Amino acid sequence: MSALTELPDWLIDTTPQSVPCSPDLRVLRQITDYNLLPKLFQDFLLYSHCKSFPMLINQPAICEDKPFLLLVVKTLTPHFERRQAIRETWGQVGEIANRTVATVFLLGNTIAEDNHPNLTALLRHEADIHRDILQWDYRDTFFNLTLKDVLFLDWFSSFCPEAQFILKGDDDVFVNTPRIINFLDQLAPHAVPDFFTGDVITNAGPHRDKKLKYFVPKSYFEGAYPPYAGGGGFLYSGQLALKLHEATEKVVVYPIDDVYTGMCLTKLGLAPEKHPGFRTFDINTKHKDNLCIYRSLMVVHSRTPQEIKHIWTRIVQPELECQ
Repeated sequence: MSALTELPDWLIDTTPQSVPCSPDLRVLRQITDYNLLPKLFQDFLLYSHCKSFPMLINQPAICEDKPFLLLVVKTLTPHFERRQAIRETWGQVGEIANRTVATVFLLGNTIAEDNHPNLTALLRHEADIHRDILQWDYRDTFFNLTLKDVLFLDWFSSFCPEAQFILKGDDDVFVNTPRIINFLDQLAPHAVPDFFTGDVITNAGPHRDKKLKYFVPKSYFEGAYPPYAGGGGFLYSGQLALKLHEATEKVVVYPIDDVYTGMCLTKLGLAPEKHPGFRTFDINTKHKDNLCIYRSLMVVHSRTPQEIKHIWTRIVQPELECQ
């Protein structure tokens, strides 16, 4: 990991931690084009200072066995099929390659205003059965994915601080868990404390097209992004997760979650390392049906639940011969 310069002053969070979760009306004056921005971005600006929400579903004992690898999956309430496919494939818990693996799914609240049906009862039933759901009482939208990361890091510091490594990804990625464990087993001990790797993006900046979900106005942010790993899936140490938790208390929440993680790394004087095994922008179309390609990779984005099951079933078979 390489050292970086400090973040710009405006990215340092000076909001008193006691500020209640009510709209910050100062943004109406600070963001000159506020009234012209999309409604979801306006909501983000009004509530971005809110970093603490009550838990609706917790799994306080999930890390009792001090997992070597904690698989952390960002998901939405309606995505039952995706979560089940992960449980049956790369998210299997227990002993894998002689290492303890645990899995958690991160959720907020999906509400009618965002065109979601009320699935609360089904989600609670799922949580009772599988004991792997973490849910907080906040509005689960794209711009609140950063909040999901902040809340997870807070949970991790309280309930899972001894997990050695974390793989955080979306619920539509394929993850080669045995390959990841093998890779981690080969890490030198001195490389572990600040370890962070993934599909690293450099020399990027905000999108200005309001039609894109990644749109960020000039009135809110100008300049280049720090190096960051694509949010489809990245891998880092538990020790670094504790440091990132501290950084989230000092860095203003940014509406793009993977960029925000890059900002927090910058605040710590670190940068993510690029690894060719992480393909968050997919692989070449001509290789999509080549199962040996998946055996050599660690994370591929994106795949349907059916595709995840198909790939997993084939690559874990010892009779699959790859040169």
